[in-house]
Amino acid sequence: MIIEILKSKIHRVSVTDANLNYIGSITIDEDLMDAANIIENEKVYVVNNNNGERFETYVIKGERGSGIICTNGAAARKVQPGDILIITAYAQMDFEEAKTFKPSIIHPDSKTNRLQ
Repeated sequence: MIIEILKSKIHRVSVTDANLNYIGSITIDEDLMDAANIIENEKVYVVNNNNGERFETYVIKGERGSGIICTNGAAARKVQPGDILIITAYAQMDFEEAKTFKPSIIHPDSKTNRLQ
């Protein structure tokens, strides 16, 4: 049996920008992507702790060390700069493998979006 489980989680980062005039996606600091084991173009689920909005999109690499978390396109309507987000990614795997799999979960500083 194949099941879907949590693969990666960036817990509590602040939105730095919301760019409505873009084709879509979320831009994430490359340091955060690496630490959470998320790659460019990977599908992610985004939860806005401030207003309860939830959406899925794909990831664009942001400048390393910049702390950028920017929603682009229509997703920009679901956030405001300063909102706190949780960003997750999931993987499908065999049920037995999933029992021992350990997701990559990071807790950056939510004021700077940098790893502590």
